[in-house]
Amino acid sequence: MDALNNKRYYMPMFICRLFLYACFCTCFTVSAQEMSSEKIDNRPTVIFQSELSKAEVPKSEAIVGLASYYATKFHGRRTASGERFSDKLLTAAHLTLPFGTELKVTNLRNMKSVIVRVNDRGPHVRGRIVDLSRAAAEMISMRQSGTARVELEVLKL
Repeated sequence: MDALNNKRYYMPMFICRLFLYACFCTCFTVSAQEMSSEKIDNRPTVIFQSELSKAEVPKSEAIVGLASYYATKFHGRRTASGERFSDKLLTAAHLTLPFGTELKVTNLRNMKSVIVRVNDRGPHVRGRIVDLSRAAAEMISMRQSGTARVELEVLKL
């Protein structure tokens, strides 16, 4: 009988908490139209990876997030596009952009940039938006730290 009373108590509490959470989340959502009305100048709009869908990114958009680079063990292996991965080429892995897309990757700490071509899928680590080859990572001085906050600009789809 005691277990039955506990179930009667916890289920309404769970439903109440779920309802409050849903109400709280809807109070703080801002539509894209409201955000675009807050633009001050003609700089490109910044889209964070968590807001990025599987659809194509327009060329004028910039993506800000965390980048990493490939480990040496992947040198010579096949990428998702079918070509062999090379540490010496300026290539990158992205989850949604089409193969062959050219990206300008800018390290936001030192503002160094490199242009890379997407030839693989990844990164497969939560919170990261792009994996760079070792050569690309060296060009923007992120090899020592392993990861860096970067801005991606789509140059050519």
